[in-house]
Amino acid sequence: MAPPLPQPDTQVTSLPSTAANQAAPPVQAPTRSRDPRLDFYRGIAMFIILTAHIPGNRWTGWIPARFGFSDATEIFVFCSGMASAIAFGGSYSRRGWMMGSARVGFRVWQVFWAHIGLFFFIAMMMAALDTYGGFEKNYVNSLNLGHFFKDTMPQLVGLFTLTYVPNYFDILPMYLVVLGLMPLLMAMEKISLWAVAATSIAIWLAANPYVIGLGPDGLALPAEPWSDRKWFFNPFGWQLLFFTGFAFMKGWLPKPPVTKFLIAAAICFVVFSAPFGAWKVFRWVEAWNPDLADTIRPVWSLTSEWRNKSDFGLLRFIHFLSLAYLGWVIAGDGGKRLIASGHSLGARIWAVLLKLITKVGQQSLAVFVFSMALARLIGFALDQTDRAITTTAIANLLGYGLIILVAFAAAWFKSQPWRAKR
Repeated sequence: MAPPLPQPDTQVTSLPSTAANQAAPPVQAPTRSRDPRLDFYRGIAMFIILTAHIPGNRWTGWIPARFGFSDATEIFVFCSGMASAIAFGGSYSRRGWMMGSARVGFRVWQVFWAHIGLFFFIAMMMAALDTYGGFEKNYVNSLNLGHFFKDTMPQLVGLFTLTYVPNYFDILPMYLVVLGLMPLLMAMEKISLWAVAATSIAIWLAANPYVIGLGPDGLALPAEPWSDRKWFFNPFGWQLLFFTGFAFMKGWLPKPPVTKFLIAAAICFVVFSAPFGAWKVFRWVEAWNPDLADTIRPVWSLTSEWRNKSDFGLLRFIHFLSLAYLGWVIAGDGGKRLIASGHSLGARIWAVLLKLITKVGQQSLAVFVFSMALARLIGFALDQTDRAITTTAIANLLGYGLIILVAFAAAWFKSQPWRAKR
């Protein structure tokens, strides 16, 4: 919290005439500092997302998705909900529902064109590699874009109406629909917070009807006209996580208490659910105790819907909340452990890392769009090598460096340095 402004002296003293004729400078209100936890964890997610999208990347074997139900997508969506509470929640409070919804609509417009631009840029790259590269691998088909190039006109219409959403390009459309649900949830707030919770949960149940025994097929959106495939990221399921983050940052949900019981419960769930949620961990258990693995194996089929990623299954929600709580505890009150202090070498290194990760988190949309294109280029470069351990490490580290540069460049452009300063 910013320190209080100094109070003026009660005794009034006379001023020289020249000073009295000058207008006093306006007193600026104290600014609220940004919570470091939001940008730090969102920055971590950006690095993981780049790693996960590089084709044939050895490092993907060590991302969070290989050790439990949830992964970096949950971090991104949850933190986006928190950031939206900061960006749009204030607009609703200050300017009312209409102006708040107008601002959300403008953001939807921006994200939509980011999605369109990303698709065409990556499609162009894949087409260029296949047309002029002379490589054995078909890069267009590696992203399942063959239908787009063979029958372009209907797929072009589908692309702009979001009825054609290839798997690699599905995160931003999900984010678009979730943002589009915000005016509905904010309208429910005028009734009560219970109405907000009931609306979000009802939409999630419509996408996950198995929870109440209504079968596996729920509310979803079509992804392509030639098959029954649905969007990989079902926005009606994922909105629950988005608005959970929104509710925490908006103050609808109280911050969780830090207790030994909750810490132990979160750790136990994360650890003991790992063999049921991650094939990598299951293989470790199988090598250690085959009998235990035989006991676990049937649970995989029984829990398939509960850990489903497309519709955001309930086990993923519980797993992420457990990880998020542990991250909350580790960061400390107000994120104090994410604020660099001290002058030792270790403290200075930690300060630099914090600055870089936080900057990436602050510019998440620009970094995400860039990283999705960059990942395909890095994958192409690795195709020309033997994908050795050292080569893969260099490729990943180079990618990290480039998204950091993009984050700083995006921040520089947003600051509009060409405008005259007062």
